[in-house]
Amino acid sequence: MANNAPIPPPLLSAPRLTTLVASLFVALSAGTNYVYSAYSPQLGARLGITHTQLNIVGLAGNVGVYASGPVWGRIIDRRGPRIPLVGAFILLLGGYSGIRYLYDSGVPNGAITISTLTFGALVAFGCMTGAGGNAGLVSAVNSTAKTFPDKARGSTTGLVISGFGLSAFFFSSLSHLFFAGDTSAFLLVLALGTAIPMIMGFFLIRPIPLPPQEGYDIVEEEVEDDLEVAGPFISHNTSHTHLLDHDFVDPHHPHYARHVQAHSPHGGNEDGSYARHVSEHELEVQQQEENEGFLDVSQRPRSLSRGRAMVLGTVPNVYGKRLWLSSDFWLLFTILSILSGTGLMFINNVGSMSQALYAHQNPIYSEVDAATWQAAQVSVISLVNFCGRIFIGLVSDYAKNKYEMPRSFSLVPVSFFFFISQAVASIIGRIENLWVASALLGLAHGSVFSLFPTVCLEWFGMPHFSENWGYLSMSPIIAGNLFSLIFGHNLDAHDGSEPATGATVITAPQCLQGLECYVNTIYLTTAATFLAMLLSIWAGLRDRRKIAASRRMMKISTRTEAAWEDDRE
Repeated sequence: MANNAPIPPPLLSAPRLTTLVASLFVALSAGTNYVYSAYSPQLGARLGITHTQLNIVGLAGNVGVYASGPVWGRIIDRRGPRIPLVGAFILLLGGYSGIRYLYDSGVPNGAITISTLTFGALVAFGCMTGAGGNAGLVSAVNSTAKTFPDKARGSTTGLVISGFGLSAFFFSSLSHLFFAGDTSAFLLVLALGTAIPMIMGFFLIRPIPLPPQEGYDIVEEEVEDDLEVAGPFISHNTSHTHLLDHDFVDPHHPHYARHVQAHSPHGGNEDGSYARHVSEHELEVQQQEENEGFLDVSQRPRSLSRGRAMVLGTVPNVYGKRLWLSSDFWLLFTILSILSGTGLMFINNVGSMSQALYAHQNPIYSEVDAATWQAAQVSVISLVNFCGRIFIGLVSDYAKNKYEMPRSFSLVPVSFFFFISQAVASIIGRIENLWVASALLGLAHGSVFSLFPTVCLEWFGMPHFSENWGYLSMSPIIAGNLFSLIFGHNLDAHDGSEPATGATVITAPQCLQGLECYVNTIYLTTAATFLAMLLSIWAGLRDRRKIAASRRMMKISTRTEAAWEDDRE
């Protein structure tokens, strides 16, 4: 039968580059949660709320980002990026407009703070901005990942995600140049500047199918155990694989069941004759495959672990219940929760940290100078965050393509960057030096959110990538909430204390003891990131062991199949 399907465009073509550039602009507009520190102290002073309440508003934005991930991911996997991009437009415009309205309204006459109902609305608006930004980011990253092959996927997705990290610098610089000192105008810029690019993405962003030579074969199978063998990398065409014209196959595809049956590595042989040449454990596994794995797969959804995928010469497809039962998932979930939680705590509070250090050093407190130092930290984090997202993508691609190192090995330096950033922050007592800790934290935070999506794709596969990444990206909610609330409580406990150098009275809630205001929280995150570094080392070693075991099994399978062919002759 003739194949009348349209030929996908070349890898370097206008449709692919259009998707890449449009995705970059959407991501640039999606990361404004990182700019929260640029206006949060002013928001707190205007509305008369405490540092703990400010952290709750910031956390609402983070919860909007990470809790919405599975929802947006599922929609994108099933319907494409357009619906989430419309949602991003509505949520971002409504969220920042609502925050601006409350800021302009201020505290009611005769009150010292806003009402509980108003504070609840502020939290809801913060959550809307996070959910909207994540809708845009997931749409951009998913479309880019499906548009470019594995050898360039880390670099291209890293470039798109780098726009997310650069967002805070872009918007804070724009506001500083044109609306210096005007928080209300800044919030208006955020409302319009984040919403309009989502409409542009609606028309320009779409996943472009890969050429046939870049496609992969997908086999789905449900087994009881991960076999503890497998490589997290994607195997290209083998004697048992049939190249497809896309990087993924939907389980409901009409050729799905026939393909699984026709391209079994056992060649349809059900008597298990070649299995006599392998070990008893491998024989048991292979017999389980024949008895359970190669039945009519169209009758029920199946899931293929990355270990089985490598042995079968295909790609993994772990999702649903099997994802939640996977030890790999919980290992990544724990590491990401600790690292990203640390990053979110620092980013949401670096404005308060800089104000505390500035007030401690300067008896004559200048709101303008303090705001300048505050904006400088946000800009440093954003710029280095951008660089970190590109850096780790290039490093992980190079290590994989040149040395066949799985991207999980890159978790170790990323965790180390986090640990060093917190160790440095715990000893910096002068505002002039805080940029060092901010830069290290920005590098680490940018790297972690560029690396983890590609590790998620390698370990769990492309067909349900957005949904799986959505579940994995919920992890920052746990440690992020914990660390941020502890930071806010620690800072509030020092508010109103007498400064060591005799600073002037400041009207807004403000700790005047410098580093002592928050250092206990930094000690906590330093210990936590050290634990994450140990877990990352374990993940890399565990991955290497699985790859080695999978390669041994593949060699045995090749030898035994050759022997079986000789027996037939």
